[in-house]
Amino acid sequence: MRCANAALIARFCECALDTLVAFRDTLRMDRSILESAYDFVRARWPDAHPSLGLILGSGWGAIADALSPRDELAYEEIPGLGSPSVAGHTGRLSLAMHAGIELFIFRGRRHWFEGAGWTPLAIPVYLMKRFGVSTVLLTNAAGGLRPDFKPGDLMTVTDHINMLGSNPLVGPHDDFWGPRFPDQSAVYDARLRAQLTRSAEDVPVTLHHGVYLATTGPTYETPAEILAFRALGADAVGMSTVPEAILANGAGLTVAAVSCITNPAAGIAEDALSHDAVTAAAARAIPGMRTLIERFIESL
Repeated sequence: MRCANAALIARFCECALDTLVAFRDTLRMDRSILESAYDFVRARWPDAHPSLGLILGSGWGAIADALSPRDELAYEEIPGLGSPSVAGHTGRLSLAMHAGIELFIFRGRRHWFEGAGWTPLAIPVYLMKRFGVSTVLLTNAAGGLRPDFKPGDLMTVTDHINMLGSNPLVGPHDDFWGPRFPDQSAVYDARLRAQLTRSAEDVPVTLHHGVYLATTGPTYETPAEILAFRALGADAVGMSTVPEAILANGAGLTVAAVSCITNPAAGIAEDALSHDAVTAAAARAIPGMRTLIERFIESL
C-alpha cells in the first residue's frame, strides 16, 4: 500500500511540475516564433514599408475598410498568432494606404486571458517594429468610470495602470524590446495625443482624456473593484492594450491609444454587463471612430 501511495504521490508531483513548466513557458516570449511570423509576412509582402500600425479592439474592426486595404492575411496563417477567440475581433492583418501613408491594420487582438501566453500578443508589435513602423495607434472598448462618460464617447489614453498581474517583458532579457528596465514615464506620446485632440475638434467628435486600467479578465469587474480602481485614478477599464503599449514603448515606437467607452462600469451601470452590449455600443459609435482615425492619419 505504501509503495502504491508513493507511486501516486510521485506521479502527482510529476504532473504538477509539468504544469508549472508549461505555465512558466507561457510567460516567456518565443523569439523564434516571432521571427517565423516576420519571415512569413515578409515573404507575402516583400515590398511593404509601413510607417504606421493600428491594432483595432472590440468593435473597431469596421473602420479598416475605410482605410483602403490593399491585401489581407488571416491571423491563423501567420505562425504563432492564431485566431482571436473573442467576438468582434476579425483576426486579419491588412496592408493599407491612407493619405499617402502605408500602414498595417490588425483587425482584432489576442488577449492574455485566452491562455496562449505572451507570444501571440507580442507578434503584432514585433511585426510592426521589424517592418519599420514608427508610430502605433492602439484601440479598445472600455467601461467608463467617470459620471460624465456616455456610451459612444471616445477617450485618448494619457497613462495606464497595469492590473494584469504580469508583464510581457517577464523572462530572459531580449534587447529587441529595449533596456531591461524600460522607462514608462511617457508611454503615450504627448504630441500624438495633441494631434488626436485637434483631429477630434476638426471632425468633430467628443474626445476625453484619461487613464486606462487593464485587468486580466475574462470576468467583468465587481462594483467593489470599480470603487478601488476609481480611487487609484483610473478613468476607464478593460482587458487589453497595456501589454502592446509596454512592448511598443520598450521597443522605441511612438504610442497612442484611444478607448471607445461602451458602457458604465459595474456599480455605475444599471444593466448587467455583457460582451454583446459592448460590441453593439461600439458599432453605434463607428462613424465617430472612423472619422477620428481618418483625420488623425491625415494629420501625421
